Amino acid sequence: MVDFFEFLGEFSYFGIFLVLIAINASPLLMPPSWIVLTSFYLLDPNLNVVLLSIVGATAATIGRFFLKKISGLFRKFVGEEQKSNLDVIGDYLNRKKFGYVIASFLFGATPLPSNMLFITYGLMRAKNVGIYVGFWFGRVLSYIVMIYFGNAVLKPFLEVFEDRLVGILLVDGVGILVIIFFASINWSILITKRKLKFTKPKLWRF
Repeated sequence: MVDFFEFLGEFSYFGIFLVLIAINASPLLMPPSWIVLTSFYLLDPNLNVVLLSIVGATAATIGRFFLKKISGLFRKFVGEEQKSNLDVIGDYLNRKKFGYVIASFLFGATPLPSNMLFITYGLMRAKNVGIYVGFWFGRVLSYIVMIYFGNAVLKPFLEVFEDRLVGILLVDGVGILVIIFFASINWSILITKRKLKFTKPKLWRF
């Protein structure tokens, strides 16, 4: 893995840019972007942290754009009840001036798995530039923090998940559970009546 980073590091920011696009365009089984960026920085401390964060955030946003587009192709397999549920969320966010900006920023600025957010956006067929604006700013902020504190954050993380595949699977598993949880919420009742009610999530109609 180190040899792989060293090879791509020879291409400087452009190599990092391409890696981050590929990682963020994939729905599962990819390491968190901040780990990749931090690893590049630890290999080459001469990289500018702010510029590296901007390059990473731009690549991550482009990758998530492709992931959203691909996910939208699978909407036809989603059950009618869940389609209606997703549309309720979409209509709610559209009515809020900065609904998509805030939602995407919160995911971008925190360790929450954003792949599942953009899969949901794709299934909703959401079309709002705020999706990408909020996510980009959130990612720039989180990447700067993570890279600056790379030694303090990355090493303990890798020690906990000595087997990297286990760590990746755990992160993806958490993301899937989050999606199932949100899919179980009856958003129509929550938004209109301010009451929390759960339904059995039937995501796919097979």
